[in-house]
Amino acid sequence: MVFLLQIATLLMLAFLLGRLAKRLGMPVIVGELCAGVLLGPSILQQIAPGVSDWLLPRDAGQFHLLDAVGQVGVLLLVALTGAHMDLSLVRRRGSAAVRISVAGIAVPLALGVGLGLLLPGSLLPGTADRGTFALFMGVAMGVSAIPVIAKTLMDLRLLHRNIGQLILCAVVVDDIIGWMLLSVVAAMATSGVHAGDIALSIGRLAVVLAATALLRPVVAVLLRAAARAEGGGPTVAVVVLLALLASAATHALGLEAVFGAFMAGIVISRSGALDRVALAPLQTFVAAVLAPVYFATAGLRMDLTALADPVVLLTGLGVLAIAILGKFAGAYAGARLSRLSHWEGLALGAGMNARGVIEVIIAMVGLRLGVLGPEMFTIIILVAIVTSLMAPPILRFAMSKVEHTAEERLRGQTFGLAGDAPRPLQE
Repeated sequence: MVFLLQIATLLMLAFLLGRLAKRLGMPVIVGELCAGVLLGPSILQQIAPGVSDWLLPRDAGQFHLLDAVGQVGVLLLVALTGAHMDLSLVRRRGSAAVRISVAGIAVPLALGVGLGLLLPGSLLPGTADRGTFALFMGVAMGVSAIPVIAKTLMDLRLLHRNIGQLILCAVVVDDIIGWMLLSVVAAMATSGVHAGDIALSIGRLAVVLAATALLRPVVAVLLRAAARAEGGGPTVAVVVLLALLASAATHALGLEAVFGAFMAGIVISRSGALDRVALAPLQTFVAAVLAPVYFATAGLRMDLTALADPVVLLTGLGVLAIAILGKFAGAYAGARLSRLSHWEGLALGAGMNARGVIEVIIAMVGLRLGVLGPEMFTIIILVAIVTSLMAPPILRFAMSKVEHTAEERLRGQTFGLAGDAPRPLQE
C-alpha cells in the first residue's frame, strides 16, 4: 500500500508541478524534480516529519521499490533518446561539428577533473576514490542534454538554422563520448583504480561497439517482423526487449546499464526498420509516467538544507560557474576554430550548456555507485536546473544577431518553421 501511494503521490505532484513549470516557460523537468524536493528532506521532512516517515519510510527495501520503477523508466528514456539520434547529420556537417563537439567536451571535462581534485575531502563519500571522483566530475561537467536542447531549438524555431543543426550534431558526439566515459568511471568505482582494470573496461567498451555493428541486421529483422504484425504492440515489445537486454549485457560486462540502453537506441535507429508511429504509445507512457516518477525520485534525494553550510554553498557556486564557463568556452573555441562568428559561437555555447535530463541521470548513477555524497548530488542537480533555464534566453538573444540566410528560410519552409519570430518556450 505504501509503495502504491508513493508512486501515486510522486506522479501527481510531478504532473502538476511539471504543468506549472511549462506555463512559466521553464523546462518540465524542473517541476518534476521539485515534486521530489517537496516530499524529501528539504521540505516535508522539516515541516511534517511524521507524515514523511510514514509515506517515505527510511527502509532500504521499501525505497528500492521506487528505485526499480525509476530504473526501468530511465533505461527506456535513454533508449528512446538514442533511437532519435540522427548520426547521418553528424556526417553531413563534417569537420565543423567534430571540432565543436571535441572542444565542447574537452574543456569542461578538464576543468571538472581539476575541480574534483581540489574540492574539500569532506564533500567526498568515505567509499569514493579521489581519482574516480575527479573523473566523474569531469564527465558531469562535459555532458549536454539532447532532449532539452532539441525541444528548446524547436520551440524557439531554430531547428532549421545552421547553428541549430550544428548544436544537435555536436551534442550527439558529446553525449556518445560522455556515456562511454561514464561506463569507464562506473567500472573504476566498482573495481578500483588500476591500470589493468581501466584497460579491461576500455576493451569491454570496444566489444560493445563492435556488437552494435554486428547486431544491426538482426535488429532490423526483428523490427520488420514486428511491423508486419497487427497493431503497434509487437514493435513496442521488441524495442523494450532490446533496450533491457542491452542494458543487462553492458551491466554484466561491468559497464553502466544506461550505456547499453543508449547503444540499443542507436542500433534501433540505424536499422532502418523502425516504425516510429507504432512507437508513439511507448514514448507517451515513458514521458508521461515513468520519467516523471524517476525525476521526482531524484528530487527526493536532494537536500537543500545542506546549502546552509557555507562550504557546501561556496562549492555549489564554484561548480556551477565552472560548468557554465567550461561549456561556453569549449563550444565558443570550437566555433571560432570553425570560422564562425562571435554571436554564432555564443549561440553554440548557450545551446550546448543545457544539461537537463542527462545530468540528472548521471548524478543518480554517481549516487548509486557511491561516487557522490548527498551534498555533491544536490549541487549537480542544481547545475542541471540552472543551465537548462539559462539556455533559451541566451540562445534567443545571440541568434537575434545572426543573419537568417535564404538557405535557412528554405529549410524552415521544409520543416514548417518559416518565420523569424521564435515561439515561447514550452518545455
